[in-house]
Amino acid sequence: MTKRRSRGDGGLHWDEKRQRWIATASLGFDPSGKRIIKRGSGKTKTEAKNKLKEIIRDHDDGIANGPANYTVADAVTSWLEYGLRGRDPNTVANYRILCGKHIVPDLGARKLRELSAEDVDRWLTGKAKILSGRTVRLLHSCLNRAVKFGQARDKVKRNVVALCEIPDGQGGRPSKALTFDQAEAILKAAEGTRMYAYVVLSLLIGARTEELRALTWTEVDLVGDPDNDVPAWIAVWRSVREGGDTKTKRSRRSLALPRRCVEALILHRAQQHRERQEAGNRWQENDLVFASLVGTPLDSHNVRRAFRKIVKDAGLSAGDWTPREMRHSFVSLLSDSGVPLEDIARLVGHSGTAVTEAVYRKQIRPVLLGGAEAMDRIFE
Repeated sequence: MTKRRSRGDGGLHWDEKRQRWIATASLGFDPSGKRIIKRGSGKTKTEAKNKLKEIIRDHDDGIANGPANYTVADAVTSWLEYGLRGRDPNTVANYRILCGKHIVPDLGARKLRELSAEDVDRWLTGKAKILSGRTVRLLHSCLNRAVKFGQARDKVKRNVVALCEIPDGQGGRPSKALTFDQAEAILKAAEGTRMYAYVVLSLLIGARTEELRALTWTEVDLVGDPDNDVPAWIAVWRSVREGGDTKTKRSRRSLALPRRCVEALILHRAQQHRERQEAGNRWQENDLVFASLVGTPLDSHNVRRAFRKIVKDAGLSAGDWTPREMRHSFVSLLSDSGVPLEDIARLVGHSGTAVTEAVYRKQIRPVLLGGAEAMDRIFE
């Protein structure tokens, strides 16, 4: 005679239709008062019993047992739908493209509970052979956050993606800096264009393109306070990022303006005044320093297209240069003139010199000259 299972051990019965043993466990009640029933099945009674024991053990340990049919694609879809609130729309669109092109087709059908670190390692290694290192890191981040999102909602016990190392991937397009002669050629080619002041500020103060696009006239002082030795200055406190914040808190900085920047901005303001009059009722006042012909904000495509035309007019290859490399050129020119790395880091809005060295390492002078020059002065 079959012995009756003890109370709390769950149920075990043979399903004639499915031809499988079914293990059933009652795990209490949900917030609405409905009983929570978890089931497992196996071809043999032992297999079903083991699954039942696992369900009960996980419940006793406080580990929720996620649904068996919940896939990686379900986790990614849920994260994209509910886990990106408050993010910049461009960031969300980029994540959707990455997930739809690389994660869901390759791993989407895999059950989330059965996803192993080996699966992720194999997938990342394959992607590293054809994609840049930055893209591989983004793919790992998306999958990691999607699984973590599901883990927080009791869909899976642990996040195996967080345990995986990220391979290097293919080398991306290296950033480079303009030489002094190239920078002068671009400044000359930009004269008389609507982008002249933009190019001058990018090269001479090293502001990010997203910071310049958000700059308003109320954040620019072209006179300063000569009586107290305060020069003309610019407040780099905002950007076009979501919420208007700069990339980091340290990026919020006030910078003195070189004379060439002041002159360029005076010309630019006069030109913008003429454009405002020509636009008439079509003008939309946003107080932006750099705006379209009707006062609306510029997007990155507007800036990139105009910059490439200037680069071409300067006699350089338009496809080899981007607006952000004027910031790299700013670092390079300062370093070549002997400005200390610490000062350069503060000017470009870095919290320390580590990022300046890591990102702009090809533009930093490899020889530290400060000690030798000081000793030459001491022991003349």
